[in-house]
Amino acid sequence: MAFNSKSHRRYNILTGEWILVSPHRTKRPWQGKKDKPVVPEKVPYDPDCYLCPGNTRASGVTNPNYESTYSFTNDFAALLEDQTHETYTDGLLKAETEEGICKVICFSPDHSLTLPLMSIENITEVINLWQQEYDELGQKTNINHVQIFENKGAIMGCSNPHPHGQIWAQKSIPEVVLQKQKHQKKYWNEHQKSLLQTYVQQELDLDERIILKNNHFVALVPFWAVWPYETMIIPLKHYQHIGQLNSEEKRAFAEIIKLLTIKYDNLFQTSFPYSSGIHQSPTDVEHPEWHFHMSFYPPLLRSAEVKKFMVGYEMFANAQRDITAEQAADTLKKLDLKHYSIT
Repeated sequence: MAFNSKSHRRYNILTGEWILVSPHRTKRPWQGKKDKPVVPEKVPYDPDCYLCPGNTRASGVTNPNYESTYSFTNDFAALLEDQTHETYTDGLLKAETEEGICKVICFSPDHSLTLPLMSIENITEVINLWQQEYDELGQKTNINHVQIFENKGAIMGCSNPHPHGQIWAQKSIPEVVLQKQKHQKKYWNEHQKSLLQTYVQQELDLDERIILKNNHFVALVPFWAVWPYETMIIPLKHYQHIGQLNSEEKRAFAEIIKLLTIKYDNLFQTSFPYSSGIHQSPTDVEHPEWHFHMSFYPPLLRSAEVKKFMVGYEMFANAQRDITAEQAADTLKKLDLKHYSIT
């Protein structure tokens, strides 16, 4: 790319936002400080863990002795259900109550199994549960959007090391989702084609930011990535939400999740922290324009201990990065598909 030696801006086709890229500040990906490999502790059960099977949570509720995935309503939910709708207006000040349901999704009964260490079959079971929750929550009349996400690692604010994710389902549609909906709908109305399907084909033709690909999914570093090793998993077919995946496609989704997260762990030989989330069609009405995708926002920049912070200019002006999306993709692409901790 001609701009790879010049400061430039890149456009995010999904949100309409721009990011400042400064590749002249680093001529190549970091090759300096390396921490010693962090070997994951193999502790299948922790008697003090609130999420392990059979243990009692802080609320006093006891978990069943689950043997696969397990979901429950968050004991300390950010959103509350069955609230009386109230509004507040005072001059320029506005507020209103927000209804919703927050759930915890335990990926496995094994306390030590993160996604890269789980089998493809077990990750498929997680996807099955995501599908079930998306469908059941989305059918509720007071729910118009279902957000599936995972915060992995203490550095990302995860309060419990047991591998798990969350689902926040709510009445209103969140702001980032509305931004993505706006730009996807505009493209759909103009072309009668998915924006991301067109984008994926261009990325496949260029093959500069592709990390992994199978018969149904592609994993890539988006052209407009903000985080150093940000990635996106996109289905090759135009699907609005994960509920539309068949058995073969779910397995392919599980496979690419496993391989991508293995690459993350292998990058700095640590259990790589990140926030990941699935953006898909809201559940209020039909949205033919939506093309679901899963994004990973990992904060590590140079080693297992060096974190990328959004500070200064990025907080007050504009997102910015030094390492280009192409450099990040090349680094991730070259990493082994076998987890570093497995001998």
